[in-house]
Amino acid sequence: MTARFAWLEKELRLSLRPSGLLVSVAYAVCYLVLRQISMDQWYLPAGLRVAALLLFPYRTWPYLLVGEYLAFAYFRHSMVDDFGIIWAIVASAVLMPTVGYIVYKHEKIRASGRQDWLLSVAALAAVSVSALNIAATYFLMSPKSEPVSWEIWFRFFIGDYLGILMLAPLALLWKQRNQSFPSARKLRLDAFFALFTISFLLGLYLVQAPDANGLQANSIRVLMVLPAIALTCLHGWRGAAIGVIGVNLAIGATMNNPWVRGFHDAEAFIAQEILAVMGTALLWFGATISHHYHKFTHHRLIEKQAITIARTSIISSEREMRERAIRMKIIGEDMDISFRKAVQWLQGRGHHAAAMDMLRTSVIQSRLFREQLSLVYPSEIEHYGLYLVLESSAIAGVWEQTGRLATPRLKGDPCQLGLGMQLAAYRSVSDAVALLLELESGTILIRARCGQRGAHRGIAITVSLLDTSLNLGPETSRRAVETLAGRALAYGGTVRCRRNRICLLLSEPVAKTATASPTYGVPSDSSTAQTTPLVPT
Repeated sequence: MTARFAWLEKELRLSLRPSGLLVSVAYAVCYLVLRQISMDQWYLPAGLRVAALLLFPYRTWPYLLVGEYLAFAYFRHSMVDDFGIIWAIVASAVLMPTVGYIVYKHEKIRASGRQDWLLSVAALAAVSVSALNIAATYFLMSPKSEPVSWEIWFRFFIGDYLGILMLAPLALLWKQRNQSFPSARKLRLDAFFALFTISFLLGLYLVQAPDANGLQANSIRVLMVLPAIALTCLHGWRGAAIGVIGVNLAIGATMNNPWVRGFHDAEAFIAQEILAVMGTALLWFGATISHHYHKFTHHRLIEKQAITIARTSIISSEREMRERAIRMKIIGEDMDISFRKAVQWLQGRGHHAAAMDMLRTSVIQSRLFREQLSLVYPSEIEHYGLYLVLESSAIAGVWEQTGRLATPRLKGDPCQLGLGMQLAAYRSVSDAVALLLELESGTILIRARCGQRGAHRGIAITVSLLDTSLNLGPETSRRAVETLAGRALAYGGTVRCRRNRICLLLSEPVAKTATASPTYGVPSDSSTAQTTPLVPT
């Protein structure tokens, strides 16, 4: 028993405080005011009960309970002589604890972030409160003020349910007022137009009400639901909550004699039944839209983080290779200095033939060293762009030695692209050509086009077999996708193999404030292209 009610000791911590007493009085006053403008088929105090339990923490619930007892005591003390003290006490004491228990049991679902739990709370609270009221009337009231029937219970249920749908979503919107979401400004604008449309239809109804028949009146009431549907489709749960509140309030304003207790507007009740079904469907649909939208945005965020990590990894790899190339350049310069000193030493001692042989050897070794250095990191790309590297760098010389590369067809200005993307394109072309050289036969053609569309710029690359009658083998296609997909995904592109060609697309957003091509983290200090043989003078 102690463990079962441990949450009372932990959460409530009841103590007499002026703020708590103020909450009780405020709740009692609001309850009495809303009761005066309600009907059995549109009962706002039921919504106030749920909204207060949602807004206030557990420790203030006893004050809400006291406030409801004060309200019941105010308007039921005069009924004690007519219907009995037992009915007045018991019927007043069980409603708030019952609804509080329902709200408390939904806490875990509420903490999950979904909003459709509110429909469960509304339905259970409306069913429970209506059943308790009918049961108190049947068993405790003596004599009964009105006959007990399923029609009466259903009227109470619809009234309580619509009252909850009126105020409970408003309470949740207030609690979430500080939460940021992408379309907050658009929601306010769309909500204004939707509520304006509902107000216009309400005004039209009030103007035509004296001359309109029941069908025309209910038709205008049903039309009020359309702006709520539009808000739900545009903004999910928040739009549904605002739309249902607006329609609920408008239909409540269309009822005849709304301040007469016990009066039943049969025509309005039909529209209210439709509103109960439509409101439930809209809130559920809106909650589902919001839930899947949040899941989608969460997955998109994870995907963007993964792409950012992949791009950072690629850039770090390029930076490492560049630093390695710079260190190799320094080693090459030291080797050239050593060769120059050796040549000078030989010339100084009259060994001119040996000096010339060593000079020729140093020139050849320095050229080969520069070629290998360029294959490690194509430093020319920093100064002259991707296309010049593909046409006349060390990699172009390697391809030319195979005799299988046709003249590349390159269009656009690659210098408008970021250095990181140019390096990714260079590595991708190198890997694609290497695959075709290894696994396919025939002449290979490289085509590329740089350009910009909207806020993105990119490059489309095709590495294909010149003979259109040849098709890529399955092993080539599989390895091409495995090899190139990483860079393509990191730069928002795609890789596809079609018939005789490998197609690659890379793209990136245009830097709004950049005046030159960004390096994306790749250093741009002294170029390794300056490694040259040191010829003695």
